[in-house]
Amino acid sequence: MLVIDHLVKTFPADKQSRRKRAAGEEAPSKVFAVNDVSFEVKEGELFTLLGPSGCGKTTTLRAVAGLDAPDSGRIAVGDRVLFENDGSGRATTVPANQRGLGMVFQSYAIWPHMTVFDNVAFPLQVRSRKTRPSNAVIRERVERVLNTMELVQLADRQATKLSGGQQQRLALARALVIEPPLLLLDEPLSNLDAKLRESLRYELKRLQRELGITSIYVTHDQIEALALSTKIAVMNAGQVVQLGKPREIYENPNCKFVAEFIGTSNFLNGKVESRSGDLYAVTTAGGPLSLSSQADLAPGDEVVVSIRPEALSLDLEGTHSGQPNVWQGKVQTRAFLGDAVDHIVLVGEQELRSRGNPSVSVQPGTQVQVHLDPSKLSLVPAG
Repeated sequence: MLVIDHLVKTFPADKQSRRKRAAGEEAPSKVFAVNDVSFEVKEGELFTLLGPSGCGKTTTLRAVAGLDAPDSGRIAVGDRVLFENDGSGRATTVPANQRGLGMVFQSYAIWPHMTVFDNVAFPLQVRSRKTRPSNAVIRERVERVLNTMELVQLADRQATKLSGGQQQRLALARALVIEPPLLLLDEPLSNLDAKLRESLRYELKRLQRELGITSIYVTHDQIEALALSTKIAVMNAGQVVQLGKPREIYENPNCKFVAEFIGTSNFLNGKVESRSGDLYAVTTAGGPLSLSSQADLAPGDEVVVSIRPEALSLDLEGTHSGQPNVWQGKVQTRAFLGDAVDHIVLVGEQELRSRGNPSVSVQPGTQVQVHLDPSKLSLVPAG
């Protein structure tokens, strides 16, 4: 459906860099917002660009929408090339208003002087005479999408008199009414409170799957990305550092950045002692570990073991004695989170976070055995 090949977008360097260059110091003349990004979105997928502020995710989305002009690369939706520039002097650029894509902005950008119905009808009404549907068709399409968004009963209400969640659905309805081949969503839930955001997250997922709309979703919220996405591209410093399904990225991060950014992790520095296929023996300051990993590492390599809090279980009875991946520790503190309890356990000089059933709460100062599930440990190269 959507193919992006070797996309590059740069911006001029800031004033400080220009002053350094003027003084003869080494400094970049331009900054890469998107640096050689390539990926493919299949039909019907909800593909998420995830990363911290400044990583290039919104710039990539704006390039697809036609709001930012890339330096080079190729963007195609189906058989239609929207942008192409290979540096040969010939460039193809389809203007944003001719791309036929739907977009929902972070601010919603609804028309405050229009009713709900008129807001949704507007993208159809402003089309050229040759492509503009009849009034009857416009009404039918607007009512259909309003019904899908559960806004049909509010069709005659002024848009500014809607709640935040209703405004978000209105912005989505306006993007869907043109029946776009691709829907672009730029952090559409970020202005909502936490509870409403969670409920609309699942509503958006349901609608996307029921309607089968191919979508690109931009967010910095890891939970949102894990809950919504068919696939996730984790971005950092203008590049895609890992691409995969949500569970794959969460359970098998390919670098420390991804492990840190997605969820919560404990990190242990270690060294590979031996390897047999995908089975590794690793020494760490906390003790020896056995685990399975698809990382290509050799004995002697410095590594980082990423351990999710839910991969650590606390044993008060000593039932895991003599088994691999069992360490002695002392509970330092605990925190009740409602659906779970976190314990901070001191193993040697290393503090590890364990997350478990809220019915199990261990007093600080208690000696425990810490069992690390080998199937839930990730191995990434040091640095």
